[in-house]
Amino acid sequence: MTDFTSLAAGRPYLAIPGPSVVPDAVLRAMHHPSSNIYEGELVDMVPGLVDDLKRVARTAHHAAIYICNGHGLWEASLSNVTQAGDRVLVASNGRFGAGWADTARALGLGVSVVDSGMAQPWDLARLRAELLADTAHEIKAVLAVHVDTSGSIRNDVPVLRALLDEVGHPALLMVDCIASMGCETFEMDAWGVDVSITASQKGLMMPPGLGFVFFNDKAAARRSELERVSPYWDWRARSKPDVFYQYFCGTAPVQQLYGLRAALDMIHAEGIENVWNRHALLARAIWAAVEAWGQGGAMTLEVKDPAQRSHAVTALSLEAPDGTRLRKWCEEHLGLTLGIGLRATPWGHPEWDAHFRFGHMGHVSGQMILGLLGGVQAALTACDIAHGSGAVEAAAQVLAQKV
Repeated sequence: MTDFTSLAAGRPYLAIPGPSVVPDAVLRAMHHPSSNIYEGELVDMVPGLVDDLKRVARTAHHAAIYICNGHGLWEASLSNVTQAGDRVLVASNGRFGAGWADTARALGLGVSVVDSGMAQPWDLARLRAELLADTAHEIKAVLAVHVDTSGSIRNDVPVLRALLDEVGHPALLMVDCIASMGCETFEMDAWGVDVSITASQKGLMMPPGLGFVFFNDKAAARRSELERVSPYWDWRARSKPDVFYQYFCGTAPVQQLYGLRAALDMIHAEGIENVWNRHALLARAIWAAVEAWGQGGAMTLEVKDPAQRSHAVTALSLEAPDGTRLRKWCEEHLGLTLGIGLRATPWGHPEWDAHFRFGHMGHVSGQMILGLLGGVQAALTACDIAHGSGAVEAAAQVLAQKV
C-alpha cells in the first residue's frame, strides 16, 4: 500500500489574478451582524469610506459605490456619460479591453476598437488617426484598461491623456483600474483621467461584490446633459445622496462595508506609495525567477519589456500541455492555485494548456511570493518539465537587495 501524505493539507493559497487573498482582519470585520441602515454607526461610517476610497484613486472629485462586479462597472460608467447612438473609441490589447467594448455595443453605442494585439502596447498612431478623423467630435469617450490581466500588460495612461490633449479632442478619458488600483501607481487627477473604475476583489483585498466609479466635474457635466439614466446606475444620487439609502439605491451591503473599512485601514496604515513599491518589488522577484526557469526550458513571460509588465499579475506560457500539467500538480499536491490563461476568444480550455498566470495583488508578502515560486519549482521538477536552475535563489536575491 502506497503511503502518500498530502502536501495540500492546511490553508490553500489562491494565486490567481482575482479574487485575491482576503486578509484575516477583513474577514473578521465582515463577521458583523446586520446593522440599522437608517441611522447609527453604519450611516456615520460610509462618508469616511468614500473619502478613503478617493485617497486610493488619488482624486479630489466624486465617487459612487455599486453592488456589482467589474462588468457592472463597465455598464455603470458608460450609462452616466453616453446614450444610444453615441460613439466611443476603445484602446484594446487584451480580453478586458475587448469586453468593455462589447458592453458598449450592447448599450447601443457605436464602437471603434484599435486592437493592438494581446499584451502589446497601444498603437498610438492608429489611435491618433481615429481621433483626428473625428472632426465632428462624435466620439464621446476613449475607453482604456490600465492593466489587462489576460496578458498582464501595464498600459501608459498619461500617454493617452497627452494624445487627447495634443489633437484637441474633448472625449472623456475613461480607465478600467480593476486589476491595478491598490497595486500599481495610479494618479487619477494628476494624469487627467475623467472616469476610473475599480472593484473590491483585487488590490482592495475584499471579496467580490462591490464596485467603485470615480468621476470628475467634466464627467459629471456630461451626465447632466443626458435625458435619462437607469435609476440603479445613476451616479448622481449615489455620489451626493440626500439620505443614506441613496448611496446604494436600496439596502446597503452591510458586511461588505465593514470589511472595506478594515481593508482601507490596512492600505492607509501601510501608505499607498509603500503599497505600490511592495507590489513592484515582488513583481521583480517573480520576473527574475521566470527568466531563470526560461534559460533551460520553454517558460516565457508574455510581456517582454519590464517597463510594460504589470506589478499585480504575470502572464506566462509553456509548451502545451505543460501549462495545464503545472497548474494541476500545484493545486492537487500543494494546495496552490495558479491562474488559467485568458488569451483566446471564445472562452475555452485549449489556451490553458500553454498559458497560465500568477496573481500577486493585494494582501501578498515576500514569504508568500517565495512560497509560490518554490511551489512552481517543485511542480516543474515533479512533472519533468524542462527548466533552468536557480530561479528561487534569483527571486530571493531581488528581495534581499531591499535591505
